[in-house]
Amino acid sequence: MTNKIKSIMWVLFLPTFLYSSDFRVGVTKVNITPNTSQNLIGYGPRDSKGVLDSIYHRIVVLEDGIDRFALVSSDLAAISPATYQNAAKRIKSLYDVNEQDLWWTNTHTHSAPEVGSAGVIPYFLGERYEHEYDRAYTKFVEDMLVKGIGLAIEKLELAKLGVGWGYSRANINRRARGIDDKTFLGENPDGPIDRKIGLIRFENEIGKPIVLISNYPIHGTVLSISDLRISGDVPGVVSNYVEEKIGAPLLFINGAEGNIAPRFSISINNSGNKEKFLNQFKRLLGDKILEANENIISTTENVKFRTRQIVIETPLKNGLDANAWPEDMDSYLRINSAGEGIIRMPINFLMINKDLAIWSAPLELFCEISNEIRAHSPFPYTFYYGIANGTLGYLPTEAEFKLGGYEPGVSPFSVKAGDHLIKEVSNVLEEEDRIRD
Repeated sequence: MTNKIKSIMWVLFLPTFLYSSDFRVGVTKVNITPNTSQNLIGYGPRDSKGVLDSIYHRIVVLEDGIDRFALVSSDLAAISPATYQNAAKRIKSLYDVNEQDLWWTNTHTHSAPEVGSAGVIPYFLGERYEHEYDRAYTKFVEDMLVKGIGLAIEKLELAKLGVGWGYSRANINRRARGIDDKTFLGENPDGPIDRKIGLIRFENEIGKPIVLISNYPIHGTVLSISDLRISGDVPGVVSNYVEEKIGAPLLFINGAEGNIAPRFSISINNSGNKEKFLNQFKRLLGDKILEANENIISTTENVKFRTRQIVIETPLKNGLDANAWPEDMDSYLRINSAGEGIIRMPINFLMINKDLAIWSAPLELFCEISNEIRAHSPFPYTFYYGIANGTLGYLPTEAEFKLGGYEPGVSPFSVKAGDHLIKEVSNVLEEEDRIRD
């Protein structure tokens, strides 16, 4: 491979500038619980039996009278980038929301139905996708997303912004180590972790909450593979709990959860009350979100924000066949003159006023990478919104690649991709710092 191909490349899209003295926000919550049995993803193939709690699209739209930005949190494990693109085209045509201004995130519950094509996962776990996905349910989820965007636009109202931090011990590193230094899925109390809650509050003119947006990294894996009920798992249960307390929707946006599990989960052989394991997260995480909300003591109606997108190009992992890349994801891979695959990874940015920078990626990112970017960011509040606009899979650090285990084994990326990501995202944040007012 030439030095040119080894190097990272990115394509810069011009920012979209938005400013308004009558900043408006609209929010809606749309039920996407299926009424038929569905294949659940996140573990091995299995069909759902019953519903523990309903699953939803939660949608917030920001508008300044000229442009719109839409953020979606769905109680799904993941979608492919191709599924995102299908929905984005419809939403652009109906509501004039540009693709880089539509962020469709997934909470990563492992007790939700499969939606759309499998994306890159069959590269490594083909046995999970020997069946045809349910096209009727996929269309229903997409239709409800499109409908939900319209409903949120109809509810737009003047709003004020508040932002703050919280902290919760509801998660734990899941890269367990044996005495032989082999890595396996388990609990590692000494492993890297991110326990910060990044919180955004939008409220109306009289201070009543319109919506909370909570950012926290955690796998939705409290319920085990043996529980076949549909559920939002931790993100869903926590969202419902907070909503009951504040009287407004909560969008749970997962963070860099690639190597982070819930602090407690249910073993396959546990025969006790499974709901009690989920419900404890109402206190462990839900109450911490509520506390962080109470600690936001100031808001502003003067909101200035802009979006930006870069595309990072980084090599496909050695040994993977670029020609086996899924056809419906052609725009996320190119093959160079040497026949080597180069992954094209879109990274989106949302800068709000002088203090808040949010970046998102279609990744299950290891928390060390997000922590590094945040630690050196010039913005006081820097949030990472993960599993956004589809997923390209796990992105571990170089050190964790060398330790092996599940996540590196099913990642399509080279060992240097994490360093590339840190460099290029940090460069953008530094540039945005120089141009902010």
